[in-house]
Amino acid sequence: MTCRSSRPAKVARDLHIEVAKALYSVPGELIGQYVQVRADAHLVKVFSRGQLVKTHPRQGAGGRSSDPGDYPPERAAYALRDVASLTRKAALAGQHVGVYAARLLDVPLPWTRMRTVYRLLGLVRSYGEVATDAACARALELDVVDVTKVARILQLAREHQPAPAPAAPVRAVGDRARFARDPDAFQVIGNAAQQVIQPPISGLEVVRP
Repeated sequence: MTCRSSRPAKVARDLHIEVAKALYSVPGELIGQYVQVRADAHLVKVFSRGQLVKTHPRQGAGGRSSDPGDYPPERAAYALRDVASLTRKAALAGQHVGVYAARLLDVPLPWTRMRTVYRLLGLVRSYGEVATDAACARALELDVVDVTKVARILQLAREHQPAPAPAAPVRAVGDRARFARDPDAFQVIGNAAQQVIQPPISGLEVVRP
């Protein structure tokens, strides 16, 4: 992306926009609105209604540039309420998921890290609560607070799961099979074309002409 190019971006609830997989904060009054972004190798410039409202140093993929001044003080209480609600939701998915979410949000501006917790909850939906909780426990043991690491642990665990055993073939049972008898139960006697049928009860014979 160069300064000669421009693209729209929507301001998320955490007051950040995404540009080339990096996050940049914008003034709080623009939450939910679309802004225009121009970027080169050094700067990211954000415009609203033709006016320059924010400039950030360019970040690499996965990076973040946040300005605490972008968040209005009067919205801080609402932001913290959203953070608390998100933390409780993560805790419902598992003890270690809840602890991991709390670690992710343990920063001076926790609302700027809400996206990472949403991503963590996305892993819960994709891999299930039990597997994600175990992966979070493992990441906490390693003292690695990175959702990408949790996702990698889950992916490796899935790849090393044994393949399910093939299901046993099901034999169709129809009318013919239901009344079939063992061939040894029938005996042809001479040229009289008689059959001796051995019934299930021992000692009895039925002679059919």
